[in-house]
Amino acid sequence: MAPAATLYFNETTSLLIDAGISAKRICDGLRQLGLGPEQLDAICITHSHSDHISGLRVLLKRVLCPVYATEATGAEIARQVEGAAPRLHTIRPQEPVSFGALRVQASSTPHDAPGSVGYTISDGARKCSVVTDLGFVTEEVRQSIYGSQLALVEANHDVDWLKSGAYPPYLKRRILGDGGHLSNEDSGELCCELAEHGTKKLVLAHLSQENNTPERARSVVCGMLSRRGFDQVSVTVAPRQMCCQPIEV
Repeated sequence: MAPAATLYFNETTSLLIDAGISAKRICDGLRQLGLGPEQLDAICITHSHSDHISGLRVLLKRVLCPVYATEATGAEIARQVEGAAPRLHTIRPQEPVSFGALRVQASSTPHDAPGSVGYTISDGARKCSVVTDLGFVTEEVRQSIYGSQLALVEANHDVDWLKSGAYPPYLKRRILGDGGHLSNEDSGELCCELAEHGTKKLVLAHLSQENNTPERARSVVCGMLSRRGFDQVSVTVAPRQMCCQPIEV
């Protein structure tokens, strides 16, 4: 699974969603954007799986900002990440938290990690969403992310590649289950719904290393968008091993 870290920033505020890559890579990415680690205003964690928090322990030694997570996720972080407990703040699904002019709202996601959420970020005029690691799309997720100008959406696997691949049966069942991950087709359907509600820019993320490729994910999603008449929607695939170029909302 591609590890996760997503930065949202504007003229006054910088928010990091997840810290699943090394602290060095996160800090290097910030500097490439002209930001220092000390300029992070908050870190918001979606859930406690290692590919979303593995860089957090070292990162907290380099930044001063608080860490936000749901109560269940925060308890797991406090257990797994040395020194994190004093920095943790609770965010509750559907209860927005403000950082300067930005409003961050968490939405519960069906995944096999306690307290898993996605996030929407809005400044009143612009809205973007980050939604990965979910076995299916709930109505809560839909209603939260509709109206986003930009959405980062999971496109984890090709179902046929996963079923015929080398993963053990229990892992295939987990990925395909209601607490697993969205397939390319699932992602394409959600992307079409988002396009119907005004989304103009899409980023496909959290692709499986073994059961997907950027080319395959983009082909499936773009094909579905095209058949629905949404050819003008921009579709980018987040790179696995390097920082994605900034995308303006």
